[in-house]
Amino acid sequence: MQSIFQILLMILDVVWFVIIVHIIFSWLISFQVLNLRQPLVAQLWDGLNRLLEPLYGPIRRRLPYTGGLDLAPLIVILAIAALRIVIRNNMYAF
Repeated sequence: MQSIFQILLMILDVVWFVIIVHIIFSWLISFQVLNLRQPLVAQLWDGLNRLLEPLYGPIRRRLPYTGGLDLAPLIVILAIAALRIVIRNNMYAF
């Protein structure tokens, strides 16, 4: 049972890393360090958006409109952190 919890924690770590990469990418694109007209950058950006949209979509639909500020990644990161705490605190109960 402990192996299942460790696998879940590893998956949460990977999702956390992908979200952080997505946030950094969005900043670099916003500050025009990266250009979406470059094919590699456009493909990576599209891939990250397609990968994370199932997580962000339901949250974005429930959040109020905040202009250009997207709070969905912050909420997902907080949810991942809370889920990790719950898993770690209950891992030894099994």
